[in-house]
Amino acid sequence: MLLWVSLLVLAPISGQFATSSKSVISVHPPWTVAFPGEKVKLVCSGSHFKRPEMSTPYRWYYRGKQISETSSNTYEVHDSGEYRCQAPDSIKSSSVSLLFSQATLILQAPLYVFEGDSVVLRCRAKAGVALTNVILYKNDRLLAFLSNTSDFHIRQADLKDNGAYKCSGFKKDSSSVVSNRVKIQVQELFPPPVMKASSFQPIEGELVTLTCETQLPSQKSDVRLQFCFFKDGQTLQSGWSSSPEFQINTIWREDSGSYWCQAQAVTSLVWKQSQTSKIYVQIPVSPPGLTLSPPGDRALEGDMVTLLCEAQRGSLPIQYQFFREDVFLKEIEVTSLRTSSFSFSLTAEHSGNYYCTADNGLGAQRSRAVHLSVIVPVSHPVLTLSPPGPWAVEGDLMTLHCVAQKGSPPIQYRFYHGDVTLGSSSVPSGGGASFSFSVTSELSGNYHCTADNGFGSHKSEAISLSVTVPVSRPVLTIRTPRAQPVVGDIVELHCEAQRGSPPILYQFYHEDVILGSSSTPSGGSSLSLFLTEEHSGKYACVVSNGLGSQRSDTVSLSVRVPVSHAVLTLRAPRAQTVEGDMVELHCEARRGSPPIWYQFYHEDVTLGSSSAPSGGGASFNLSLTAEHSGNYFCKANNDLGAQHSEVVTFNVLVPVSRPVLTLRAPRSQAMVGDMVELHCEVQRGSPPILYQFYHENVTLESSSAPYGGGASFNLSLTTQHSGNYSCEANNGLGAQHSEAVTLSITGLTGSRSGPVATGVTGGLLSLLGLAAAALLLYYWLPRKAGGKSNSDPSRRPSSSDSQEPTYHNVPTWIELQPVYSNVNPEGEDVVYTEVRSIQKGNKHAAASTPGLLKNSDSSVIYSQVRVASTPASRPQLLASSAPHQ
Repeated sequence: MLLWVSLLVLAPISGQFATSSKSVISVHPPWTVAFPGEKVKLVCSGSHFKRPEMSTPYRWYYRGKQISETSSNTYEVHDSGEYRCQAPDSIKSSSVSLLFSQATLILQAPLYVFEGDSVVLRCRAKAGVALTNVILYKNDRLLAFLSNTSDFHIRQADLKDNGAYKCSGFKKDSSSVVSNRVKIQVQELFPPPVMKASSFQPIEGELVTLTCETQLPSQKSDVRLQFCFFKDGQTLQSGWSSSPEFQINTIWREDSGSYWCQAQAVTSLVWKQSQTSKIYVQIPVSPPGLTLSPPGDRALEGDMVTLLCEAQRGSLPIQYQFFREDVFLKEIEVTSLRTSSFSFSLTAEHSGNYYCTADNGLGAQRSRAVHLSVIVPVSHPVLTLSPPGPWAVEGDLMTLHCVAQKGSPPIQYRFYHGDVTLGSSSVPSGGGASFSFSVTSELSGNYHCTADNGFGSHKSEAISLSVTVPVSRPVLTIRTPRAQPVVGDIVELHCEAQRGSPPILYQFYHEDVILGSSSTPSGGSSLSLFLTEEHSGKYACVVSNGLGSQRSDTVSLSVRVPVSHAVLTLRAPRAQTVEGDMVELHCEARRGSPPIWYQFYHEDVTLGSSSAPSGGGASFNLSLTAEHSGNYFCKANNDLGAQHSEVVTFNVLVPVSRPVLTLRAPRSQAMVGDMVELHCEVQRGSPPILYQFYHENVTLESSSAPYGGGASFNLSLTTQHSGNYSCEANNGLGAQHSEAVTLSITGLTGSRSGPVATGVTGGLLSLLGLAAAALLLYYWLPRKAGGKSNSDPSRRPSSSDSQEPTYHNVPTWIELQPVYSNVNPEGEDVVYTEVRSIQKGNKHAAASTPGLLKNSDSSVIYSQVRVASTPASRPQLLASSAPHQ
C-alpha cells in the first residue's frame, strides 16, 4: 500500500511530475501503522505559489467524503482508513491508508523511500507484551536479529533494498507472533538531467548558456542539488556548483566539441549524468580577396584569364559568386578549401570591373573591385572601291575605303597600288579611312590596304582596277550527267558574254547568293559543283568589266537526295517502360527526297511499314508485354538506297505478382525452440525485388532478391511467435501482399502476454494479478495433467522426427488464447486472478467483453495474493512478451 500511495503522488502529467498543482499528504510520525490511541498527525502541502490574499481552507477527506476544513495544514486522526487532503490552489492529494492495528506485533516503515534516504524500520510490540528472539525478514528470508533494539537502519537506500519486510518474535509462553508485511519500493530521487544550450550552432564570439535540467519530487523539494559541466571529458569549472547554468561568455571555434552535465544530491551523493550533445561553433566568412591570373589590368582578346576568390576565415561550406559590373557570372560552392576560381577566354566585352562575394550562411562578404582592360588586335581590313567594280573609264574619280571590323583604337591605315604607297591615315576612335584619286591608264592594276594598332599589321585582300568595254548580257548553261541529277553528282555551270573588253569578271549566283567568281580574257567561265541537297533552286551569272554589269536569265536545277540514316525514337509514358504501357516507335530520315518508305523491326522480325509521301517520319504503336523487351531498328528508302537506324534497346518491366508465403518447420506441430523458415516468392516480376516479412502486421525482416526468385527468413520459435504471418513483395512498380499463414506453437512453458484489464489502482495491481496467475498456471497445470512439468523430457519432441511440415498460406489449427482479468474486493488486501481460455479467433472480443466472465465453460483458477506487484516488475512482464527477432 505504501508503494501505491507513493506512485500516485508522483503520477506524471505531460511528461513532468505534478509538483506544483497536486496536494501532497504526509504522516507524522512517518508510520502508516500504529497502535490504537497513538497520536498520528497528517500534514498537507500544496502549491508553492499560493497568493497571500487568499483564505481558502485546507480540506480533509476520509473514505472519499469530506470530514473537515482547517486553516492549518495539520490534522490529527485516530481511525483506520484512507485519508486525502486538498491545499489551497491545489487539487486533491493521493490517498494515504492508515491502520490502527490491534495486532500484538507491528512493523513500521516510512511512507516514502527515495534513493539515498536513511531508512528506519521499527518492530514494535503492544504495550505490556514482552517478546524474545525478534527477527526481521526481507522477502521471507532472515535479514537481522533485533535482540537489543527494535529498529533496523538502512543507511543509504538504493534499488537493492526493494522488497517485502516483516518481523516476528516469541511471547513468554513460547507462542510466536508475526507482524504486518511492509513493501519498500525505493523511488528515483531525480531523473537523469538533460543538458540544454542556448544554441548548439553558435556563431564565434557569441554568449552561450548551458543548462542542466532535472526535477525533484515534491516530497524532496528541500534536497539541494549541485551541478558540474564537461567538454570532451574535461570539466568546464572547478568542482561542483549549486547553479544549474554555466555560461561561455565568448565562444570560439576551438570550443566546438561534445558537452554533457552531471547532477548530484549534496547530502546523499546520488548523482546522474546527461546524454552527450554536440556544439559546433560557426565562423562568419572574412571579406574575400579577388586576384587575376596572369596578373595585370590589361590582356589581349583570346587570352585565358582566371579569377581567384579567397576568404581567409569562415566555416565551410562557402558559396562564392563572381560578378562583372554587378552582372552575375558564376556561383561555386567549396566544402574543403576556402579558395574558388573561375576561368574564361577574353573577348572585347570582358573589359570592366570585377568583384566576388563569399557567404557561409552567416552573412555575405564582398571583395574589392579589380579592373581589367581587354585589348583587341586589328582584324584583316577590307578594301572597297567606289564607285564599285574593277573597271573604270579614264578620268573617273575613284575612292578606296579601308576598314578593320575589330581592333582597339587608334588604328593606322595605309593604301597601296601594287607595292607603291598612295597615302595613310590615323583613326583615333574606330571606323575606317578613305583615299580618293582620279583614274588614269597608268593606275590600272591591283590595290590593297593595311591596318595596324600596335599589336600587329594586317593586309587586306587586293582589288583590281582597269579600263574596260561594257559587256553584253551573258548566257548561263548547266551541264548535268543525267536527266534528274542526284546528290553527289558533279555539274558544271558555264557563263559566257559574247562581247566586252577583257578582262571580264564572271560571278555565279544561287538564289542571289554568290557561289564563285573568275576573271578570263575570253571564252567565258565555268564553275563545277559537287551537288548537295541545298543546290536545288535558281541559278544566274553576272559579268562585268568595270563599265557596268549584265545578268543572265535564271536557270532552275532540282537535286534529288538519297535518304540519310534513319533515326528511331521510342516515345513512352515513363522513363522505365512497364508491361501494359502504350509506346510509339517513330522513325525519321532527316534528309531525303519524298516519298519515303519506312519499315519497323524487332529482333530482325518485321513489325510493320508506312509511307511518308511528303517526307518527314512515320510511327508504329505497341501495347507492351514482357516479350517486347529487346532490340528495335527501322529502315528508310526512297529508291535511292535504303538506310538503317541505330539499334534501340529497351526492357519492359513486369510488376510483381501476388507473393506466396511458405512456412517450413521440422515437424507437423511447431513447438518452442523449433527453427522455422519463412520463404516468400512471386511467380512474375522484374528484379530486383524487395521482400518484407510480417508477424501480426509487425515487420520482422527485409530481404532483396537482386536477380529475381524468392527470399527466406529463419525464426527460432518462442511462445510469442504464434499468430498470423504474411509477406510483401515490391519491385518499385507496386507492392503485393501474400495471404496470411497462421502458425500455432505448442509446448508453452510460462505465462503468455495478453490483454490485462486494469482496475481502479491504475494498472499496477493488474500486473501483479497477471504475474500471480501466470505463476499458478506454471505450477498447477503440469501437476493437473499428470504431475509432469514443462521441462519433462518425455514431453519433448523426438529428435528422430524428420518431418518438415510446410504451412502454405492456409490456417491449419485454432490456438486457444488466455484472457486475464483481476478482481480486488473493496477494503481487503486480497487479489484474485482469473484465467480463462477462449478460441483465438475471439481473443480480442473476449479481452474487452465483461460478459465472458459468466461463461460456465471457462476454466477458472483463483489464487490469493496479499500484496500488489511493484512497478519494476511491469517492464519485465512486458519484455517477456516481445517477439524474438
